[in-house]
Parts: sequence; C-alpha cells; structure tokens
Amino acid sequence: MQFNSLALLQAAPSRGLTVLVIYIVSFGAIAWFLLIRPQRRIHQQHQQMLSSLKRNDEVMTEGGIIGTVVHLAEDRVTVKSGDTRLIVARGKISRILNDNAGTAQS
Repeated sequence: MQFNSLALLQAAPSRGLTVLVIYIVSFGAIAWFLLIRPQRRIHQQHQQMLSSLKRNDEVMTEGGIIGTVVHLAEDRVTVKSGDTRLIVARGKISRILNDNAGTAQS
C-alpha cells in the first residue's frame, strides 16, 4: 500500500506540467486564431488595395479627406480635393470609393 501512494505522489507533478503545457499551447492557438490571423488578413487586403490604386480613383484618407488621385509615386499619392492638391503617404489611403474598383476584382 505504501508503494502505491509513493507512486501516485511522484506522478502528480508530471501531470501538472502536462496540463500547464496544454493551457499554454491552447492560449497561443486562441490568440493566433482570434487576433494575429485576422489582422494579417486585413493588412494583406489593404496592401492589395494600395497596389491596385491608379489615377482618377476616388479615395478616402485615414483623416477622412476624399479626393481624386492625380499622381502616384512609390510611397506617395497626390490627391486633388476641390481646388487643393495634397500629397499623402500611400499607406494612409484607407479605401477606394470608386464602384469600378470593386467590380474589377470580381
């Protein structure tokens, strides 16, 4: 009887370590599927939208300025809004407002 109780006491820390590892792995998997993976998908869609940007597209910046693309550079976009031309960083374009931009991807 004494041998069985000693064996059970020695097996308990190993089981606790296994449970701890399972908790850590499951927390990592939940974080991956709920946080990291969707954010990567959104970033990839934004990069694809920026690469499809062309002249005469109507765009909205992150600041809420709506205008028409006049000139494109590698990292900058010139947007005409009313009588004003603004140079905006390409990454700060939040979306393309043209209807033909959505139908071109279909």
